Amino acid sequence: MAQISIVVPVYNAENYIEKTISMVREQTFTDWELILVEDCSKDRSAEVLRHITEELRDERIRVVYKTKNEGAAKARNTGIDMAAGRYLAFLDADDIWMRNKLIEELIFLQEKKAAFVFTAYEFGDEQGNGTGKIVEVPDVLTYKKALSRTVIFTSTTLFDLEILGKELVKMPDVPSEDSATWWKILRNGHVAYGYPKVTTIYRRPPHSLSSDKGKAIKRIWYLYRQVEKLPLVTSMICFVGWAFRATMRRL
Repeated sequence: MAQISIVVPVYNAENYIEKTISMVREQTFTDWELILVEDCSKDRSAEVLRHITEELRDERIRVVYKTKNEGAAKARNTGIDMAAGRYLAFLDADDIWMRNKLIEELIFLQEKKAAFVFTAYEFGDEQGNGTGKIVEVPDVLTYKKALSRTVIFTSTTLFDLEILGKELVKMPDVPSEDSATWWKILRNGHVAYGYPKVTTIYRRPPHSLSSDKGKAIKRIWYLYRQVEKLPLVTSMICFVGWAFRATMRRL
């Protein structure tokens, strides 16, 4: 099995980053490199990172300290440029991986002879404890199907860069850059395969939900009309499907 490069954008994550690093180091799959891109946090993230990496001296861990805050998309792209592994995984600093996440997903990807896979996940509280609300995933996701369902969660993805290439996986600097990236990959003729087992907990503070709904609506509409350039009627049809599935996922 070839190496997996794990890219983590770090911004105001001082409360999570030590857990993130230890979680990766506890993975049962050990041929990985962890690329942490510190995006000019306003908290003590950079200081915490320096302390941890100096103490651990784990050669598999690399940290990039950016000189200008540019957002999650560009931070991930910086990490992609640095990636040396054949495979690429994204992880957000506040999310939780199960110990077998990497090995199970890699085996699944190889069995499917796929370039792009993702997994089921569970919503978590502010402490990262699972709430029991699980998001199930389809077996296969095409571009057409993906337009009406944002079921792919960033921290569950795994890519074969030997097939896709780095440029196709790089994220555009637009709202909902993750969904825009998945659609770009699928639009280029690839399909994504869903692994039904939960591998990740999505930490989701309850106080952010009401404001997120309005922003999500604006972001998805922007993607339809400005990024994908879909006709108005097609955009409306996709939006209705997206809204229904997004509501059901959160009930």
